[in-house]
Amino acid sequence: MFAIVSLIVIVVVSIIVVRVATVALSLTGLSNQLARFQARSAFTSTGFTSSETEKVMRHPVRRKIIMTLMILGNAGIVTAISSLIVSFVGAESSGGLWLRIALLAAGLSLLWLLSYSDWVDRRMSEFIQSALQRWTDLEIRDYAGLLHLTGDYVVVELNVNANDWLAESSLNELKLNDEGVLVLGIEKEDETYIGAPRGDTRLEVNDRVLLYGKASVLKNLDERRRGAAGNWEHHKAVDDQKRSEEQEAVVS
Repeated sequence: MFAIVSLIVIVVVSIIVVRVATVALSLTGLSNQLARFQARSAFTSTGFTSSETEKVMRHPVRRKIIMTLMILGNAGIVTAISSLIVSFVGAESSGGLWLRIALLAAGLSLLWLLSYSDWVDRRMSEFIQSALQRWTDLEIRDYAGLLHLTGDYVVVELNVNANDWLAESSLNELKLNDEGVLVLGIEKEDETYIGAPRGDTRLEVNDRVLLYGKASVLKNLDERRRGAAGNWEHHKAVDDQKRSEEQEAVVS
């Protein structure tokens, strides 16, 4: 029974480690989706492509995070397998074996539900980000390396996927500047880079877009999808930006 508890604890610690790494990578400018993929890939030592590896390894802070994840992931997987074997070796009867299987399945199912809970994910991310910003210099180091940014404004890199609101539209059509978002550069799928793109530049699937703006606005943009809902989110963001500008004008 102790081995089963140990296995569940190892899984919990692994989930927390990956979540901390995801938030840490997002503080270096990666989108939430890409940061999550990189963290899970590094922890399990799977899923890397040559372009993704180059994107991480040429950044000193990301490289350090990924290397730490690889070490912890290898140790965690070996320990988890050992605990799983020990959990069933000591079963003296078929009844005891099925009881252990049921306990293990129930524990892992509960962890699975918690790991995919939006509420838990949001609370964990907020706590981890606050802790990292308080006790580490990840954000300061990265922004100093980019544009010496501070405060609510950040620079992030977003992947343009097929269902994203950004996909297959020109910058003039998107009107991101109305949301308070500036497009600093676009890296195309063939790795060509367009710096300070003009309004007629079209965002295509698999492009990487370097954006400047408020963290909350960029997070919403990263999660925005095609269709009426995405257009509504855009109009809402524009209205919020106008109200923010009006409030700043009153204060000044």
